[in-house]
Formats: sequence, C-alpha cells, structure tokens
Amino acid sequence: MSKTSIEGADALFQIAEPTAPQASQRAPGRGIGIDLGTTHSLVAIAPHGAAPRVLRDAEGRGLLPSIVSYIDERPQVGDPAAARQHERPDRVISSVKRFMGRGLAEVQFPHPYQLGDATGVLRVAVGDGREVSPVEVSAEILRVLKLRAEAELGGPVDGAVITVPAYFDDAQRQATRDAGRIAGLKVYRLLAEPTAAALAYGLDRNERGLFAIYDLGGGTFDISVLHLHSGVFQVLATGGDSALGGDDFDRALAAVLLARAAVSTPTPAQHDAARLAARALKERLSSVEEDRVSVPTIGLHDVSITRREFEAVIEPLAQRTIRACRQALKEAGVAVAELSGVVLVGGSTRVPRIRQMVEQAFGRAPLSDIDPDEVVAHGAAIQADILSGSERPGVTLLDVVPLSLGLETMGGIVEKIIPRNATIPISARQVFTNYSEQQTGMVIHVLQGERELARDNRSLARFELRGIPRLPPSMARVEVTFQLDADALLTVTARELMTGVKQSVEVKPTHGLSVEEVDRLVLESFDHAGDDYSARSVAEARVELGRVILAVRGPLAEVGHIEALLPPDDRMAIEAALREADDAMADSDSDADALSRARVRLEHTSEPFAARRMQRALSAGMAGKSLAEIEAALAADDLDVRRGGHGPALVPPAADGA
Repeated sequence: MSKTSIEGADALFQIAEPTAPQASQRAPGRGIGIDLGTTHSLVAIAPHGAAPRVLRDAEGRGLLPSIVSYIDERPQVGDPAAARQHERPDRVISSVKRFMGRGLAEVQFPHPYQLGDATGVLRVAVGDGREVSPVEVSAEILRVLKLRAEAELGGPVDGAVITVPAYFDDAQRQATRDAGRIAGLKVYRLLAEPTAAALAYGLDRNERGLFAIYDLGGGTFDISVLHLHSGVFQVLATGGDSALGGDDFDRALAAVLLARAAVSTPTPAQHDAARLAARALKERLSSVEEDRVSVPTIGLHDVSITRREFEAVIEPLAQRTIRACRQALKEAGVAVAELSGVVLVGGSTRVPRIRQMVEQAFGRAPLSDIDPDEVVAHGAAIQADILSGSERPGVTLLDVVPLSLGLETMGGIVEKIIPRNATIPISARQVFTNYSEQQTGMVIHVLQGERELARDNRSLARFELRGIPRLPPSMARVEVTFQLDADALLTVTARELMTGVKQSVEVKPTHGLSVEEVDRLVLESFDHAGDDYSARSVAEARVELGRVILAVRGPLAEVGHIEALLPPDDRMAIEAALREADDAMADSDSDADALSRARVRLEHTSEPFAARRMQRALSAGMAGKSLAEIEAALAADDLDVRRGGHGPALVPPAADGA
C-alpha cells in the first residue's frame, strides 16, 4: 500500500507540459466567442485584432434568453420561447446549464420538468413521447448564435471558443463540447468564464497584478484569483458554486410573494407569475433609487417590496458567495491587501447589495467598466480571434484544474495525480504496483474530487489493464499518465513497464451522450440545416404575430365604442388588420414573410389607438402618484408585451482476486 521507492519518491510524480498538438488550418478573423449562460447567452467577434463587440439580433438585442420551447413540433429559442413559458412550463426549458453533465441523482434543485435516465443519459420529457437531453437543448441555443454570427460575417464561421464556469467538472465540459459539435461548430477550445473576463480586462486596460474575478450569473457563481503579468494570465485558485445565481434570488423572493398572497400550493401559472414578478422587482431595485418598488402581476395581486426586505431575502445566498471568495484567497495564498482589483462579471452583480458586499469583503470598489453581461463574451471573442489565426499581441492563458484528479487504490483510497488548481495544459504520471502475486491485471478507476475515499468522489471512467506478468507483491511497475488539454479534457494511459502492455482511454462523462448519439445528432443537424432554419423563422414569426393579436384584441374589447379613444374609422381599420392577421395565423402555408407583413400592418394600424390609451393612462395616473406608480401603470397598459430579458497498489480485476 505504500508508495514504491524505485528511483526515489520524487521520480514517481513528474509534471511536464504535453507535446503541443499539430496546428490545423484556420480561417483568420472568422472565429467567434460564445458565452453560453444559464439565463442568457451571447456571441461576440473581434476579427483581425479589432475590439470585441457583441452581435445583436434584428431588434438590437445582444442577450439571447437561454430558453428553448418544445411546445410545437420544432423548437423555438430565445424570446419566442420565453413568451410561451406560461403556457406549458414543463415543455419550455430554461436554465439548462444546470443540468449539463449531470445524472438524475445529482439534480437536487427545484425545477418543473419530468426527468429520466433510463438510457443512462439524463433526459427531459417534453410531451408526445419526446425526450431531449440537456446537450441537445444547449445545441439549439448555440445554433441560433451561430446563425447570428454567420449573418454578421457574411459566411460560415471557422470555429468557436465557448466559455464554461471555472468550477465545471469534466462531465460538464464534455457535455458543452458535444453541444457545440451538434450545433455544427468546430470548438476551438473551452475557456473558463473568469479567465475570459480577465483576458478582456487585461488587454483593454493593460493591467498587471493580482485580481479577483467575482462572477455571479443567473445560475452559477465563480470566484477566481488570477495573476496578470506581461500578457500571461495565470489562475492561482478557483472556487464557487455551480448551483447558485440570480435565479436563486428570484426563487427566494417568489416564495415570499406567494406566502404573502397566502398561496401554499401554487399552480404553474401562479408559480410563473411569482417568479416573473420577483425578477422584475429585483431588476427595478437594481436600477432605481426608490426604497420601495411595485410591479403588476398576472394571477396575483400587484406586489411591492422594500429594498431592505429584498436584501434580507437574498442575504443568506449572497453570504455564500463571500465565503467562497475567502476560501479562494486562502487557497491562492493571497491576502486581500495584495489584490490590485476586483472585477465584476455577470448580470446579477448589478444588484447594489452584491456590489456593497464585494466592496466590503475586498476593501475596494470593484471594477465594472465593461458591461458585466458582455465581458465574458468579449474575452471569448479575443481568444477565438487568436485561435483562428489572426495576428494579435502574444497572450498566454494558464487555466487551472477545478477539482483534483486521481485513481482508486486498494482499500478504496484515492491517490491524487493532478491536484486541484494545477495549471493546465498539463501532463502528470505516477508509477503504481501490484497488490498480490496472482494479479495479472489492474483496474484503472479515474476519480475527481477532494475527498480521501473513492466512494465520496465522482467516478469519471473505469478500465482494466490486462496482461501484466505475475510478480511478487509490490514488484510490478505500471505507469499511469494523466494528460489534460487546454479544455481540461482528460486522457488516461496505463503502461506496464516490463512488457510494454498499454491501455488508454479518453475520459468521457458518466452522464454524457454516447459518441454514436453525438455523431447522429451532428449528421442530422447538417442534413436538416436548411429546413430547420426555415421552420424556425416561420415559428418565430407566428409567435410574434400571435403576441400582437392578443395585445390588440384585449384593449379593443375593453374600450368598446368610446369614440374618444377609438373613432369608427379606426376601429374598422384595426378590425380589418386583425382579420388579415387571423387568416395568416390560420393558414398553415403562411411563410415568415407573410406573417411578418400581417404583424407590421396590425402594429402600424393600431399605433394611434395605443397612443391614445397611453395618454389616457398617463393623465389618469399622474395626479397624486409617484414616478414609480406612474411607470407601473404605463407598463400595465403598454400594448408591447414585455418579456423577461433577457505508487500505491491498484485494485485487481475481480477475476484475479485480492
């Protein structure tokens, strides 16, 4: 059970840089950076050394809600999907990032979905006997971002850098890479989100020193301590929580709102209304100075909350992020006073209480020069431009291993081969020995985690090395090599030194898709790319037209025949536009252009009516009302529907015995 002593203990654990891979042909300037977020995703470019910029849709929106609807036969992504969440919450998947690379037993957070893993892969039931994996859902989001980039570049992208939380383990990283492949992307590499933020700030500001990257997004929290010097970004330590973010703030506040409304068992509609109200309250308190704000809701009474009440609700969650920060600084061996600055990343850092707590914890005001929603995408775009072959000033990214990697040895003990926070890319090897004379094989059980016993860590892979000679105990010599590439994806090789018998495995996630499934989905995406794009365009146009029809028809019935608001000629014109819109919706052959034309005509025809109603709301609500109350009334009357924006002895095989 003791470490073998051949060539001295130091020779048994050697760390070296792996051989650099052969460079493949790239297309300079056609690489894209993607921030695949829990609540929103973005794509950015920085071609040929230009400053990075986030790409926007036709409506000028850079943030794409990370939401996919499976209500219809073909998926809808982003705002059209978000608009339908209230219809069937179980068929509209949001925050899918939390499910990536996870098994059923690992999903411990609340959600409205029916999950299963009968095939060994986590899947979500979306009705009509259909099931989808989190990888497939993420691929739908990536496809939309890819199309946005291709429209901007005027042709196909060459490849993408996709960001992941620093705390993502091997299974989650592999699932992200698989999603990119299914979406038709060549994934240059996966980049840790805090490292991407440091890259954006380091190049734009030319900073040097020690920095903390505080990244609080919709669903994950990461803290990283980095050393920046002369173009080298080295991550000294990482920490965080892969199941903590702004969504949890919303859920905690929604629970309070439901309790106030005396709703002990909320219906799906009430749950959705409370969640949307909670998010709206949070966003308003993060952007206005009032101590109390209110928002209209659907299915509940209008609600209001004070800043003090909101901060009390989120305080326990926020304190968890500060504890993680202190632990990361301790692991990096860095005192707060040594830091040159603290960088804020993620939309949830807009909450004033979060900024206040970060400033108190680090003793300095945090940096937020770059939009915290966009800074990660900026860094990814810079790295993608470098990897596409563009000439840029030399930049080296030294990422770290989020959790230790090792093997199970006799007694169920873990021998760590690559320790947590080791810099990657990296290769490490260690010599192991046999346990008994009868042993002609060894079980290579690869584990990830910080616990001492194998049963308390995550199993990544298991294979057997056969054909080793029968030798007295502790006389066999088996060299095991762990090699992590720049994406923190692991290859494990075991070689018996006397005979040269060798076995290698590229570690795949326990709960990921099989190679065959990934290949099938990739081929399907290529075969149906044109049809999928057309069908998506029609579905999105249909959703938008339906939204406008509902927004016009309700107020039309409400005002009746009040000529001051709706003269007869105007009513006739609006009703004619509504009939045209209804006909377009009813016609299954309507294409995206026809649906869009009907929507534009209905919007244009109803504009004077909408303006008069808004003026009436303003006049009626002005007297004796605060600015916040007036804004709430306008929001309730506005025809435009607002959507949420968006060597120890190795274990012998069973046949060999102990």
